[in-house]
Formats: sequence, C-alpha cells, structure tokens
Amino acid sequence: MSDIKITLPGSEMFTLTGQTIDKLLRAGDADAALLYLYILKTHGQKTSSEAAIALDKSKGWVASAMAVLSRLALVQLDEEIDGNTVGDELKPPLAEPRQYTEHEVKHEIMSGSDFAIVVDETQRRLGKILSPDDLLRLYGIYDNLRLPPEVILLLITHCIKESSITGDGRAPSIRYIEKAAFTWEREGLYSLDRAEEYLKALEERKTVRGKMKRVLHITGRELSATEKRYVDGWIEMGFEPDAVSIAYDKTLVKTGSLSWPYMDGIMKNWHNKDLHTAEHVLDKDNGKQNSTSVPAVSNSGWKNTKPGALKHGDPSREDVERLRRLLDKTKEEKPD
Repeated sequence: MSDIKITLPGSEMFTLTGQTIDKLLRAGDADAALLYLYILKTHGQKTSSEAAIALDKSKGWVASAMAVLSRLALVQLDEEIDGNTVGDELKPPLAEPRQYTEHEVKHEIMSGSDFAIVVDETQRRLGKILSPDDLLRLYGIYDNLRLPPEVILLLITHCIKESSITGDGRAPSIRYIEKAAFTWEREGLYSLDRAEEYLKALEERKTVRGKMKRVLHITGRELSATEKRYVDGWIEMGFEPDAVSIAYDKTLVKTGSLSWPYMDGIMKNWHNKDLHTAEHVLDKDNGKQNSTSVPAVSNSGWKNTKPGALKHGDPSREDVERLRRLLDKTKEEKPD
C-alpha cells in the first residue's frame, strides 16, 4: 500500500500509510484522529497532560481518544483501559503491521503463549493441520489485529457455522476467517461481550431477512449480494415484512415481475412519509392521514383525479381493497 506524505508547517515531514488513514476514517472519530496527529507530530514525547493543554482539551477527552486509538491498534498503552483511565505517558504511534517469518511464528508457538492455544483450538475445530501460510495469517489476526484469543475462537466458530449454512459443508479456509477478522476489527470487537452482542444482532437480522424472503416468494436459495443490499436497506429503514409484502404486490401489478429498483422506489417513497407498517400504508392509501401526494377518497371514489394522474406508489380504490385482502391473507399464513 502506498505511503501518503504529509508536510507540516516548517521543514517537518511525516508519513502516513494508506492503511493507517483507512483505520482512522473507518473509525469516524475526529477526536482520535486529532490526537493521533498530535502524537505523530511530537514523536510520542509528550504526556497526556501536555496533550490536553496543547489541544485545549480535558484529560478525560485525551483518555477517551487514546482508548479509540488503542482499539484501532494505532498506539500501545502500558496498562489496560478502565473507563477513561489511561497512563499519563503518550506512546509513539505503532508502526504499520509487519510481515512475519515462519521462524517467528514457530518460535511463538513453541514459547507456549496464548497463540499456541489458538493454533491448537483452530486445528481441532477445523479438523486439519494448518499450513505454514495458514499459521502466518492466523498470527496476523492475533498480533496485527490484536483480537483476544477468546474472540478469535468465537470468530472461527462463527465462520464454521456460516460455511455449513452457505457453503458446501467444508470447513472455512483461513483466508475466509482472515477476511471476517478484518470486519470484526473494524467493528471494534475486542471483547467477548462485544463479539457476542454483534453475533446476536446478526442472527436477528437473518431472522428478519428470512421473513422478507417469504413475503417476496424467494425460496430454495439465498439472497444474492444485490438483493441482500436492497432487503437490508429496507430493514434499516424500519419496514415490517407485511409492508414489504404490499410493495411486492404493487410492483408485480405495475411491472409484471419483481423489479428491485422499482420496488425500492416504493419503499423509499413510504419511508419519506414515515410509513413502515402495513397498517400505516393502508391507512395512508385510504386517505386517513392528510397528504398532498395522495388524492382524497369518498364513497364515490377518488375526487378530482384525472385519468393517469396517480403518482408512483399511489393506489386505485381496487388496489386498496386487494391489498387489504392480501394483508389479511398474509396474517392468516403467519406461523403461530
């Protein structure tokens, strides 16, 4: 990865690698980025008290920013972080992750460190002896990403489970596990509790995806990457499956097939109107809420609506009645 040179006022010049910048950008923490630049500028020769004075911040602010940099493996702390309490000395930024040799990894295993336990457990769970390349990658997860041993083992267990569901039943490769490890590192999963909370959230998301698949009549296969982006987007917007079912039906009527972009347009339309449940969608369609984009309804039909004047996502009276029947049918089909 190419280096990015930063020229500071005067004759000073420092180098930041793209990987370091990526970490800071992904963290999205301006305080941590500011403190990192200060540590870089002062070569780690200042204390946290001096940093607070120089940056016009509190010591608590410095401690909090240092905690973020530590989780990103950009600085090394002498002691564990407990709340906002860290040592007063600011260490220089850590160097970029280096490449290891087979001899170094073998020595680490023979030393009886925690990594030796990680290797034994990984081989047991994968049911195979790790190759030299596998060991180098696994050690990178342990040393470069600084994931604790218990988190690494939970990660491996998770990857095995995922492979059994989406793959051909074979154990996941270390490359696959390494890729997942980078995701966990970006998510800041540096404790077993955080990792377990993350996995619980993933399971909940999968459950909702399964319900979405059913109302979209997708069976016998997993969602494609593009389909998953659409579905996850609707979940993040707060839509319930029943509302998605209505949008699906409207899409079929208008396009004759499941047009994902068209359906996504309906969902965004409803999201902008804060309509995320089937009841709210149908109530809105029946004119029970005031809106300039939906014609008013009377017993005789739509008022003041010319042929072809209905906007994208707006129904006819027949549509509303059919959608209500669909909603009732969907509820009847729900498992207890």
